Amino acid sequence: MKRRKNGKTVRRKGMERELALELVRVTELAALSAAPWMGRGDKNAADGAATEAMRRMFDSVAIRGTVVIGEGEMDEAPMLYIGEKLGDGTGPEVDIAVDPLEGTEIVAKGLNNAMSVLAVAGKGQLLHAPDMYMEKLAVGPALAGKLSLRDPVRTTVEKAALALGKPLSDLTVMMLDRQRHAALVEELRDAGVRIKFLSDGDVAGAIAPCFPETGIDLYIGSGGAPEGVLAAAAIKCLGGELQGRLMIGDDAQYERCVAMGLDDPRRILGMNDMVGDGDVIFAATGVTPGEFLGGVRYLEGGRAETHSMVMRGKTQTIRFIRSLHMLKNKPLLR
Repeated sequence: MKRRKNGKTVRRKGMERELALELVRVTELAALSAAPWMGRGDKNAADGAATEAMRRMFDSVAIRGTVVIGEGEMDEAPMLYIGEKLGDGTGPEVDIAVDPLEGTEIVAKGLNNAMSVLAVAGKGQLLHAPDMYMEKLAVGPALAGKLSLRDPVRTTVEKAALALGKPLSDLTVMMLDRQRHAALVEELRDAGVRIKFLSDGDVAGAIAPCFPETGIDLYIGSGGAPEGVLAAAAIKCLGGELQGRLMIGDDAQYERCVAMGLDDPRRILGMNDMVGDGDVIFAATGVTPGEFLGGVRYLEGGRAETHSMVMRGKTQTIRFIRSLHMLKNKPLLR
């Protein structure tokens, strides 16, 4: 970023407050572009609209960014691909992680918890997470540092209940509704805890324990590794904790992890492994209503309302932003 001082232009170092608000504009446009596809059964069209809009808006942001988590490799994605350069070429040099539409199936079916999300951190901070599953344990501030992914799930929930001062029967765990979680579900139900399932929306699910009003105490289970890094960025800003362990299926996946910079791909990854120890900004705009963000809502007079949040790790400031958009005045909205 640049500012004027004594008549001279001075380049600001690091990530400034103004950047956080600029990033919300990026997720807003992506959400507004995906919203018309809600309930239409075409998840690819919804994702494509969000991706194209996010890419266009990034051109106006004062950063020198590189995508480290995006829509895939260059030969798999026409835009927001891993390694793509984003921003207007000024400002700080940063890593960027994006999911233009987290919950493509959610939008296609008109369900809850779809968001447009991104995270930005200093160059070299964000884990170049491979496209594979990651075992995850996410908690809010009250349980940060008190649980371990190494423990059996029964031990984990017992420790959580004790730390929170509540019986196991009052503990609520969130996870994706997947067949691969069948054994985990059985163990949790044997322990007597409540389970709240998500059809999709791995990032939103992992963040949920950081907001007491959601009633979620822990997020457990496996989901995408790239989504794990995005969630870790948000959770750092919220004072919680996410632990992850890559679920490596074969030697080729192991070697891919090593090539992406992981010296021991099978070890448990902590917050610093995924998002570094420097500043990080996380921004999200709801596409459909969710646990902590409202969805895009169309109003009379060609207007639309969005609900967003933007957070910064350095200050742990959380801003919720309600915006009204006059759609005809948005030339980047197609």
